[in-house]
Amino acid sequence: MARDFTTVGVIGLGTMGAGIAETFARNGIHVVALEVDEAALERGKGVLATSTARAVSRGKLDQDEADAIIGRITFATEMADLAECQLVVEAVPEQLAVKKEVLAALDLVVTDDAILATNTSSLSVTEIAVATKKPSRVVGMHFFNPATVMQFVEVIRTVVTSDDVFSDVRALAERLGKKPVVVGDKAGFIANALLFGYLNHAVSMYEQKYATREDLDASMRFGCGLPMGPLALMDLIGLDTAYEILDTMYHQGRDRLHAPSPVIKQMVNAGLKGRKTGRGFYTYAAPGSSQVVPDGQTPTADGADDPGLAKITKVGVVGSGTMATGIIEVFAKAGYDVVYVARGQDKVDGVVAAIAKGQARMIDRGKMTQEAADAINSRITGATSREALADVDIVVEAIAEDLAIKQELFRDLDRICKPGAILATTTSSLPIIQCANVTSRPGDVIGMHFFNPAQVMKLVEVVHTVATDPAVIATTVALSSKVGKVPVQCGDRSGFIVNALLFPYLNDAIRMLEAHYATADEIDTAMKTGCGYPMGPFELLDVVGLDVSLAIQRELYMEFREPGFAPAPLLEHLVTAGYLGRKSKRGFRMYS
Repeated sequence: MARDFTTVGVIGLGTMGAGIAETFARNGIHVVALEVDEAALERGKGVLATSTARAVSRGKLDQDEADAIIGRITFATEMADLAECQLVVEAVPEQLAVKKEVLAALDLVVTDDAILATNTSSLSVTEIAVATKKPSRVVGMHFFNPATVMQFVEVIRTVVTSDDVFSDVRALAERLGKKPVVVGDKAGFIANALLFGYLNHAVSMYEQKYATREDLDASMRFGCGLPMGPLALMDLIGLDTAYEILDTMYHQGRDRLHAPSPVIKQMVNAGLKGRKTGRGFYTYAAPGSSQVVPDGQTPTADGADDPGLAKITKVGVVGSGTMATGIIEVFAKAGYDVVYVARGQDKVDGVVAAIAKGQARMIDRGKMTQEAADAINSRITGATSREALADVDIVVEAIAEDLAIKQELFRDLDRICKPGAILATTTSSLPIIQCANVTSRPGDVIGMHFFNPAQVMKLVEVVHTVATDPAVIATTVALSSKVGKVPVQCGDRSGFIVNALLFPYLNDAIRMLEAHYATADEIDTAMKTGCGYPMGPFELLDVVGLDVSLAIQRELYMEFREPGFAPAPLLEHLVTAGYLGRKSKRGFRMYS
């Protein structure tokens, strides 16, 4: 029978500690909230007052409920006030020495059967536990920010944690309405071990000036559906906290991908710690504010109406698959005349049928009128000969992801298309310069990487080679905006932005599964409920296709020669066995 907790303590009333205290109080538990002095206590009270007031203004609580929550919290500055607590959670700064000192002092105050929990996100719970006289009663209880909202809690069990302590804390997490996952004492646990490698990689891209902060963040929000971009998330977490987590993970695992990017430490030393100081990767209206204000890095207007840009009135598309069909529809819906080329009349007809089917569905749902559909269709012309592309202003190819096939097409487009026409590829992984080099006009060749389904996904990666003319880049960016997309710019290297950040994270998840640290279900739960990802890594891998994922991961490894990018053996074994994900009805999971 799980223990019935009626009184718990929380040490530290920063953003996280205050959220944990409020979470307990919302669930009818009396809380003793401790801070180091009266000034810190007042700040903590302010955080709680702001949080409950916000919940009232949004209709999540009524005023009586908010008052009752605050009424269940007793504020204190003396450790002795925690003496009667059945459980105490520390949420002090992420420094091992500080946490050990707090638990050692707490150990002398509470009763022998009280449970001591640490909210550390990366430090060794075992090292913290041995600072006490009874390490068997110490457990990790890692909440996620904001604690009142996020459902996920990692319960970290050390080699000495008693069964009763572990069971009681897990049951308490469930009582709080959380989804607890039990893991061993490894730096980063599940969520941070996967999250911070990805964040560190994004910081490296920024540091190398591969892409702007805005483009990096937009890429992951609009390309992957993440709630925040990586640099904005770093600012929210705090760069000092992020540095400590990465440094801890690196020293435990010696994985170079966790070695903090140098710019993080430089920014921390300069006091640029993120939202809490008012400046990090972005600049904020005030310390603690979430409002981003313009600074020296803020981009100016995109120049969509610049008369120096090439005029685009007619668009060509090569291909008849799902991606090509979506791109055709995107341009036609935006008012452009589109001519598409397919390999036979049956393929031409197939595009027409696919577009009509999608439009019928939209009309049935009241999202499109028949007149609008007719207007779109009147701008679309199909052909079986590439010669039909002779007068287009830009042609976008969306054919097989095979370099030799694409190069043959670009040689032909070079011959057919008029001087000044932009030749674009929607490749997601192949070197664009190798397509450009087979033409006599490499300055006109660019990547225009749409995401599937093109009609829905907002992101377009505009990928320039070392030879691409700046006017071609500007024209393609402006065109992407005009068709309702969010364009981001980057150079011609494997993975561009999205895949280069996404697939190493997926590969890390496979390695975690391979090591039997957690199950696929637990890892998916961690990333969905702990980090707000729309899909867990194994759900996503099965949707993308394990063969496609392996091919992309191999490309990244060959490009960067980074040992951490080498495909996980488990991924290779599954592909060899023919377990490719949903399309083969078996991948990391079975499908009917």
